[in-house]
Amino acid sequence: MTIHDEMKKRRTFAIISHPDAGKTTMTEKMLLLGNLIRSAGTVKGKKSGKFATSDWMEIEKQRGISVTSSVMNFPYKDYQVNILDTPGHEDFSEDTYRTLTAVDSVVMVIDGTKGIEAQTLKLFKVCKMRGIPIFTFINKMDREGREPFELMEEIEETLNIETYPMTWPAGMGKRFLGVFDRNNEEFVRFTGNEEETYIPYDELDQHPDLTEQATYQEAKDEMALLDEAGDEFDMEKVLKGDQTPVFFGSALAPFGVETFFNSFIDMAPEPAPRKSTEGIVSPDNEEFSGFIFKIQANMNPQHRDRIAFVRICSGKFERGMNVTLSRTGKTFKLAQSTQFVASSRGTVEEGYAGDIIGIYDPNVYRIGDTIVTGKSKYEYDELPQFPPELFKKVTAKNVMKSKQFRKGLEQLVQEGAIQLFKRYRFEDYIIGAVGELQYEVFEYRMKNEYNVDVELTPMGERIPRWLREDQVDESLFDERNMLAQDREGNPLVLFKNDFSLRWFEDKHPDIELTDLFEVNQYNQAFE
Repeated sequence: MTIHDEMKKRRTFAIISHPDAGKTTMTEKMLLLGNLIRSAGTVKGKKSGKFATSDWMEIEKQRGISVTSSVMNFPYKDYQVNILDTPGHEDFSEDTYRTLTAVDSVVMVIDGTKGIEAQTLKLFKVCKMRGIPIFTFINKMDREGREPFELMEEIEETLNIETYPMTWPAGMGKRFLGVFDRNNEEFVRFTGNEEETYIPYDELDQHPDLTEQATYQEAKDEMALLDEAGDEFDMEKVLKGDQTPVFFGSALAPFGVETFFNSFIDMAPEPAPRKSTEGIVSPDNEEFSGFIFKIQANMNPQHRDRIAFVRICSGKFERGMNVTLSRTGKTFKLAQSTQFVASSRGTVEEGYAGDIIGIYDPNVYRIGDTIVTGKSKYEYDELPQFPPELFKKVTAKNVMKSKQFRKGLEQLVQEGAIQLFKRYRFEDYIIGAVGELQYEVFEYRMKNEYNVDVELTPMGERIPRWLREDQVDESLFDERNMLAQDREGNPLVLFKNDFSLRWFEDKHPDIELTDLFEVNQYNQAFE
């Protein structure tokens, strides 16, 4: 098959939601459909001893949450599927935002009992800003929850997007009978076990035990209302992110996931052209290119490895090929390449636009790096960077382990979940993070992966502002407004609060303070 044919088979998407809405459970069911696993373990599988395949880090299994973006590749029907399961916890927003740069569409999972929650709204705004097509799955219909019309209205008003129900539920909770599949014109019957019964519309009169129930009749009247007064389905709007196809079901049951997945996989967009510093790059361009959106250390703790996750944007990847790192102009041979089901991996020999592959990182790659073949040295759009909100001093409890401490610190910082600073002219390390959970994960991983116990001393919230090297006057700073350096050695000030920052600006108008994060358009989305 040609590069063009292979590219058209790719479906690369992320699953986003608020914590506990059922995102990881949904991912598991898709893996089950792709024959990748024999039985699905829910995230909260502590009692049963089954853990979700997409949660590979030990702390995720213990706490029943996803804190890293997992990547899963598998064939399904005539397609090659790449699912990115993102962390739902807001402290790991950065990882999720970067992941959204690597996908062509998203599946938004909404809890039918709660509706749209804070984290769903934040992630939706990023998708909207990037024009990513959004497909909605309203989960937990086998529980008593909010009325479907109410949920649809909330989606339209809160997210400012049209809705088009591709499936429509008959009842909920104990009265849940199944869904009308408007796309395939059949009723999918919920039996309470894993089997789904598909009844074409023209055969429904043969099932009076179903059609004569008041719940069924009520849903049929609602369907008539939708046909009469609802929005028209418009694929062009879907692809622009202005309309979301909505599906109902229960990932845990599981019910409605296969119906959803079959429709979604046909409707979801193939890889699209991408912006670079040298203009638009087409996915079927002959020359290989891709960008690194995630780096993960110690996915295999026995080998202390670092894997850089690459979204292929054009051409054909072949194991052993030489690529140029655009940022430095240096050439590397990609001899070790992998594809994943969470932490399980297999060597991948080739890949095409849309595929997500892992390449061995000999400590040279950074998040956002572009790799290319041929004479071009272009780079893809910068990935978003977010200002840390909390700061803590970090030291090793055992000074004899300073070497492991520095190595662990360096590697975990390169993954992008925490940011590293040093006190100016001192060896005092300071780490900044978006939320408290990131510190817990950092502490856990330092102990378990680098055998180092760390001490974290809170500094509270700080406001980072950079300044020019020639304007550094150490006598102007103290503990309250601390002079520091970022990991590149650039000087900055960690101001105690907004008042301290304004006071300093009034007192020293000649000193130029820069917010390196304000250049990022993403920040405005989360005000």
